[in-house]
Amino acid sequence: MKKNNKDYNVKFETYTYGGEVMGRLEDGRAVFTPFVLAGEEARIRPVFEKKRFMKGKKIALLSSSDQRISPKCIHFEVCGGCHYQHISYGDQLKIKEQIVLDQLTRLGGFENPNISPIIPADEEFYYRNSVQFHVGEEGQTGFLSAFDYQVVPLSECHLPQTAILDLWQTLDLETYPGLKQVHFRCGEEDDLMVILESEKHDQLPTMELDMPISVVHLSPAGVIVMAGDDHLVMQVKEKRFKVSAQSFFQVNTKQAAKMVDQVLKYLPQKADRLIELYSGVGLFTAFLAPRFKEVFAVESSESACEDFAANLDEYDHISLYMGDVKDILGGIEGNADVVLVDPPRAGLLPEVLDAIINKQPETLVYVSCDTATFARDAKRFVEQGYQVVEVTPVDVFPQTYHIEQIGFFQKG
Repeated sequence: MKKNNKDYNVKFETYTYGGEVMGRLEDGRAVFTPFVLAGEEARIRPVFEKKRFMKGKKIALLSSSDQRISPKCIHFEVCGGCHYQHISYGDQLKIKEQIVLDQLTRLGGFENPNISPIIPADEEFYYRNSVQFHVGEEGQTGFLSAFDYQVVPLSECHLPQTAILDLWQTLDLETYPGLKQVHFRCGEEDDLMVILESEKHDQLPTMELDMPISVVHLSPAGVIVMAGDDHLVMQVKEKRFKVSAQSFFQVNTKQAAKMVDQVLKYLPQKADRLIELYSGVGLFTAFLAPRFKEVFAVESSESACEDFAANLDEYDHISLYMGDVKDILGGIEGNADVVLVDPPRAGLLPEVLDAIINKQPETLVYVSCDTATFARDAKRFVEQGYQVVEVTPVDVFPQTYHIEQIGFFQKG
């Protein structure tokens, strides 16, 4: 569509998933814009336009809501890392609860779904045990812009834990061709790791270290440990987890413990067979294994599987399968009392969902990081004879639009 340079005055009404608020033009088209509040009027400029809707950038605020507060970060509204710093934390939680309800009713077709109150975070800022900065053309580190794919150089950030911030602000990194991202992680006792991710493998940075940190280089050629170890140890509740540089782990350690508690609440105290899909390094498995006679775990990441084997070494009743869930699940013989899934943002493929149904679990627990795909998959499970007993949102990412939810399903 031809670029539209016209500005519009829009009254905004409804918070939507993705950090935007919806208003309407005079012709009835929906307008989605970040960094405004419901009830405010703003002048916006189109950044993306279709026949039925438009995405806009706030140019000027024409009327301000009483709920608006001053953001903590000077980069807010330019950097795309945060979406809700202009909203109090209590109001952020209400918005997220409403979005979960909206997605389940609008996309899932549920009437009056049983949604528990959202589980709040203990810390509104400085909660991330890992953060991944992009590297700009001139070597600056930052997040992508809220409106395009340009790197916004940052002089401050209020999401990572303070040990990471101290390292980031003191690290003098000389960039090199192909360096795309710099990833900081913090483990138990503030152990630190820097992960350099490159498109090329034939060039490494030169480094002088005067602090005890681990440095790992990732490229298409594999993993090179430049200093320290190839992993950190993360602690959740009483359990310690080996997490390698290539492996995923929940970025909010305290909220990870609350997610574990919620999953434990939904599962039986004792049962025969558990199938856990997308098991990662074994975060949930470590707490669930004592409740089952047999545990079958599936994970596609080689490094996560290696970590899983180390983290669950004390148990001899766990079978771990490395590979894509869609290729493996059907080959696991027998049914399951419980299936636990923690899929990526895209949710469950239809063939995976069908394979889960074929296992005839009495109980299904679905940990989701995307409200839209969760609502879609929940609808599919209900169509196959399951009942949504309860959905519990968990705020793992304050100041952002991201919402985790844990769904508890039982066979109808």
